[in-house]
Amino acid sequence: MGKLREKMVQDLQLRGYASSTCDRYIDCSRAYANYHMRRPEEMGLPEVRQFLLHLVLERHVSGAVHKMHVASLKFLYGHTLGRPEVAAAIPWPKVEQKLPDILSGTEVDRLLIALESVKVRAVLLATYGAGLRVSEVCALQIRDVDSRRMVFHVRHGKGGRDRFAPLARQVLSTLRLYFKQERPAGPQLFPGVTPALLRKSLKKAARAAGLQKRVTPHVLRHTFATHLLELGTDIRVIQMLMGHRSIRTTARYAHVTERHLQGITSPADVRGKQRKKKLG
Repeated sequence: MGKLREKMVQDLQLRGYASSTCDRYIDCSRAYANYHMRRPEEMGLPEVRQFLLHLVLERHVSGAVHKMHVASLKFLYGHTLGRPEVAAAIPWPKVEQKLPDILSGTEVDRLLIALESVKVRAVLLATYGAGLRVSEVCALQIRDVDSRRMVFHVRHGKGGRDRFAPLARQVLSTLRLYFKQERPAGPQLFPGVTPALLRKSLKKAARAAGLQKRVTPHVLRHTFATHLLELGTDIRVIQMLMGHRSIRTTARYAHVTERHLQGITSPADVRGKQRKKKLG
């Protein structure tokens, strides 16, 4: 894509997109150009539709991958190529919304105990205890741990937004043990830790702990939000702690908390009782 690639990267950067998102958008746009063996500026909506149909009908990509390609091509045509009419005509796919896997408190304990490395345990306990994204916890610096105010300073989160996340006392104790053993020189709080390393460590620990659920760093983040909801935390507060732009993203946790479901009285159970009058 040459100069077009450089311009698209600059357009993404000017709008504050994360570097990982920039990389994915460029990869998707390159795949589109490679499929047709033509420059994107020479093509339009018919070629876009043909490429997307190829992804869905021939490659059988997931809804999330399909959506990522659509987002990339909408940005390419809407901003970088200055052809908003093409971008507007590209339809968004309907992506199935699956409920996230959630660990119980006991399962979290078993998982953390099964982790062999103090360093990795500190990283993943911080992930669960503060509801951090894997990219956020890997990017933490020593200066981001505020033990006086008991918060993490999360810098440049999703959408380039900063926020504060809670620093639990158990997390702080584990961090101090990690510092005592590893003595990281800084500025990174967890030097050498990558998302791939954490996923591999979690998979191994889940197997050792006998967990049947799929466990990833993002599952720990989902578990943090769900456990807060079960503990009675207001959903608006959870939205702020998670760094969600929309309350609708946070609201899905209301669908997965078993404790809330168990506490609901079905209308069928008030038949013939005094409370039935409330239903008219």
